[in-house]
Formats: sequence, structure tokens, C-alpha cells
Amino acid sequence: MEFTASQIASFINGKIIGDENAVISGVSPIERGEKGHLSFVAQDRFIPFLDTTACSVLVVSEKLLADKPYQPTIIAVADAYLSFQVLMNIYEQMRGRKSGVEEGSKIHDTAEIGEEVYVGSFTYISEKAKIGKGSQIHPQVYIGKNVKIGDNCRIDSGVRIYDYTVVGDHCTIHANSVIGSDGFGFQPSKDGYSKIPQLGNVVIEDHVEIGSNCTIDRGTIGSTIIGRGTKIDNLIQIAHNVKIGQNNVIAAQAGIAGSTTIGDWNMIGGQAGIVGHINIGNQVKIQAQSGVNSNTKDGEILYGSPAINAGDYRRNYVHFRNFTEIIKRINNLENNSKAESNE
Repeated sequence: MEFTASQIASFINGKIIGDENAVISGVSPIERGEKGHLSFVAQDRFIPFLDTTACSVLVVSEKLLADKPYQPTIIAVADAYLSFQVLMNIYEQMRGRKSGVEEGSKIHDTAEIGEEVYVGSFTYISEKAKIGKGSQIHPQVYIGKNVKIGDNCRIDSGVRIYDYTVVGDHCTIHANSVIGSDGFGFQPSKDGYSKIPQLGNVVIEDHVEIGSNCTIDRGTIGSTIIGRGTKIDNLIQIAHNVKIGQNNVIAAQAGIAGSTTIGDWNMIGGQAGIVGHINIGNQVKIQAQSGVNSNTKDGEILYGSPAINAGDYRRNYVHFRNFTEIIKRINNLENNSKAESNE
């Protein structure tokens, strides 16, 4: 698809500086701009590229522009980063959606499929499952019985969604994630570990995105819940009966143990580990590789393992780096004290 600068500006209410008929047919990172491509500049450190890029059109934050001519056509906006996101979303929508059922898929007679749904080859949709209108179910997906998937969802290849899972509207689940598998529940006995049946389900609310190769376990009794607007990166484990609130972001390789409750608008860094049966407040920031083993208050910033307040950690780390020297000084003081007492 091709667009002119004037068309692009109309999508984002931008002001054109240069040739409004400049045509773009692709996008590039500003560092590797190409002729006929679109890019954006939203930070001071990228200003030099305004004079050197080969891109034909740039979306630029107004505050970064100088009163001088530029080689590429400029579309000036209040916030180039947000405007570029708007353009990418428009482009994604214009690429079109598939519809219909491809050969090789199997849909149970009792399943309900909404309007304009796409079902890819070798997908299996079980009894009494419901797929909302406009949803895209890609090849080789398994959808269990009584699963409910809302409108305009995207379920990528290889996803497995177990029985009774509920997925809201406008959700994305990327390739090979497993939703609703058994939680890790075993009871020790004299003969070993006996499995505790996992009888609950998973509830995923609207506008949630789940990355590739994630596992979200169903509740033992009740539901594991992923709140509206939460974004989950790749390779994340969420255990049974975890309750995650709204608009959280969780980076890759994090793990959340069973029955923990997480509030709203939290940021959880990569490889963070959170123990079970604790409460994480709202607007908490857990830095990468932290191990959280106790409740947190709203707005805390945590780091370390076990995680403590990030400010305390940094202050203590200054001493830790000098710990060998501190021990030497203590030993010298003790030796001097002993020598003085023996005189």
C-alpha cells in the first residue's frame, strides 16, 4: 500500500512542512531510513537524523524542529511517538482480515461461530465453544469445550485453550501459549504426592495481550483472572488462582506463584519471581530479576532477592561493593585493640 504525506497527516492531525504529495510505501527505523519510507523522531537524541536520513517522510514532535528547511517532508505533531502508534494501528486494520473456515479444520456441531470469523487449517473447536464476531483463529489451534472467545480476538498458531476458559473482546494470544492447564497442586502423603484436581478456569478480560510460549494455569477452585488491558510478554508462568488487575505490564520470563493478587498499573520486570499468597499493590515497579516474597504497598519500587525498597537496595549496595575492604578495616581495628590491651 502507498500513502501520500497529506493522507498520513490527515490521520494524525499533523502539519506538513515540505512536499504534501511525497509518497511512502513502507516504514523504517530512523537509524536505517530508506527512500520511499516513513519514520518518526520523538527524542532529542535522534534530531541529527532529520538532516541525514534517506526517509521520504518523517513524523516529528514539534518541539524538536528548528526554523530551517529539511530534506524529507516533515509532518509536525505534538507527540511523534503516539502519532506513529496511531498510524501503525491504522495500517494494521487496513491490511484486512481473513474470514471463513479453511480446509482441514474441525468445528463441533454445537460450537457457535460469529460473523466474519476466520478459522485456519487444522484447528479444532470443541463442543459448545463460542467464538465472537471478527475473531481470527489461526491454524493448529485447540479450543476446548465451553470456551468463550469474544469479538475481534486474535489467537495465533499453536495456542491451546483448555475447557471453560473465558477470553474477552479485542484480546491477542500469541503462538504456542497454553491457557487453562493444570495448576501445580499436589498433596504429600505417605505414598508420595497425590494430585489435587484443578476444577476452576481462566478468565481473560478485554484488551489483554499474551505473548508467545506463556502458561496460565486454571484455578484449583474458582478462576485465575487476567485483568482488562494487561500486557504479558513471552515465556511467562502465571499459576493457579492468581488475580491480576487492570493495565499491568509483565516482562519476559517472570513467574507468579499461586493465589497471589496483583493490583492495577504495575510494572513487573523480566525474570522477576513472585511467591504465592501475597498481595501486590497498585502502581508498583518490580525491577528485573527481583524476588518478591512479601506484600507490597502502592507505589513501591522493589529490587533484589529477596526484594526490598529500591532506594534501600542502592544505598546498601554501595557498602556491599566495598565489603572486603570494610572487613579488612574491622580486622585491623580488632587486632590493634588486642595489641593495645596486651601492652
